[in-house]
Amino acid sequence: MKKQRTANASTAHRFLVVIAVAGLGLGGCAVGPDYVRPEADVNPSWLESAPALQDEPAEVRAWWTVFDDPVLTRLVHEAYAQNLTLRSAGLRVIQARAARGIAVGEFFPQQQEIQADYSKNQNTRNDANGIPFPRPTYQNAGLSFDATWELDFWGKFRRSIQAADAALLASIADYDDVLVTLVAEVGLTYVQIRTFERRIELAKANVGLQRLSLELSESRYRNGKVSQLDVTEARATLANTQASVPDLESSLRDAKLSLGVLLGRTPGELEQALAGGSGIPVAPAQIAIGVPADLLRRRPDVRSAERAAAFQSEQVGIATADLFPSISLGGSFGYKASDANNVSLSNNLFDSGSRVWSIGPTLSWPILNYGRIRNNIRVQDAAFQEAAVNYQNTVLQAAAEVESSLYGFLKSQEQLAYLTESTENVQQSLKLSTIQYRDGETDFLRVDIAAANLARQQDSQATVEGLVASNLIGAYKALGGGWELRLGGEFIPEATIEAMRSRTDWGNILASPDYSSTTDLGFERPADMDETYLAPQTKPDPGRASEVR
Repeated sequence: MKKQRTANASTAHRFLVVIAVAGLGLGGCAVGPDYVRPEADVNPSWLESAPALQDEPAEVRAWWTVFDDPVLTRLVHEAYAQNLTLRSAGLRVIQARAARGIAVGEFFPQQQEIQADYSKNQNTRNDANGIPFPRPTYQNAGLSFDATWELDFWGKFRRSIQAADAALLASIADYDDVLVTLVAEVGLTYVQIRTFERRIELAKANVGLQRLSLELSESRYRNGKVSQLDVTEARATLANTQASVPDLESSLRDAKLSLGVLLGRTPGELEQALAGGSGIPVAPAQIAIGVPADLLRRRPDVRSAERAAAFQSEQVGIATADLFPSISLGGSFGYKASDANNVSLSNNLFDSGSRVWSIGPTLSWPILNYGRIRNNIRVQDAAFQEAAVNYQNTVLQAAAEVESSLYGFLKSQEQLAYLTESTENVQQSLKLSTIQYRDGETDFLRVDIAAANLARQQDSQATVEGLVASNLIGAYKALGGGWELRLGGEFIPEATIEAMRSRTDWGNILASPDYSSTTDLGFERPADMDETYLAPQTKPDPGRASEVR
């Protein structure tokens, strides 16, 4: 009996091998258009040129380090580790990995079932002629393995895998786009905080200077050298400067609350995180910006739009495959037995005489549905063309954002230079007018005007100092810098991974696959795709068979 069952298992194994070899051997071409990245016009160089802008390859991987501010660097890394919006984007990458596994599974036999049945039956004791049955009460049993494999003659399933690849890479690009935005927002909010702190510091310093002017006017008034008008003007100017402080402090609090959301911190925890700052971040004298063509390789939103076009191109091929016949290879192997003829069911079920099997092809061709199918192809082709236009538009918008931010950076630097000179002159004017007023050589109006001008000019100078840093951060964001921060880490925190593994068998999907590889079935890395962009976060085990299960 043991030898017989071993032989039966061997037969079943040969049956499966026949189906597998036939399925692989009958694979054909892939109908529909092969994807070609849409053309996107970019200028050979940026419109702006200045000594501060270098055409060398852009150094934007960790742009926050150019400000040489350890607090800013620490906040950026903290936001990367704790921001919840970024974590949601990472989970969408994990979903796309699992969805790719579904697409890969469709390439193999779509139906693989083990079926078993058992029934106990009671017949009448006599047939129509009055002859008694040998065994009115009997049992039936069966065990079989059934498989159906729709062969990928026209490339429908291979294109589905390629579409899933494109969707996966688009989800990675979307994650990186969120990361670029997050890092930039942390930098911009930090600059706002330091700018408000500086403006409050200057406002309070000017309050002190204006108090001295008030005391001077009051002294001269008591000595009968000036009228009370000087005193009232001094008090009005002082009160106006004092009134600016609460508004600035309110804005500072709002900026800190915004930073807390980005970091996932409560407001009370922020004060310690911000301790040790060195004022408004200072932009370097020169920055490397590269050339416009770099945007096609580096900006995540451009990559996402390009992968969206690739995904839609595959949909055209998938729809086109419906024009052709669907050819499936099906088979069944198993055993059927009954003890109706006084034969032992347990001994009879796996007997060679109880063996049943079938194998053969099936053809399905929707010959009367061509209008529906062709119009679906047209829908998908129009959607691809829309995606291609969206990609081209994204490239144009990206280039425009860089040009705008670079121009703003250069002009804010010019503005700061003029304001610095103006502030120095106003300081000297206040000093000289105060001396002349004390000596009775001029009236208080000049002192009052100079004091008000100094407060206004210093506030404007601090604001533009922050604007220079903010515009540079905007330029780095427009250049697509900052997503490289994820290299060396997963898309979701380890604690989240462990929580998900405790609920579900994730196989190796939660370990970042090597997207620079071309060995996976159906995956072909685009030739223009930067390998650094696709660098794995952790080295996975060889193969990704678990994604199919």
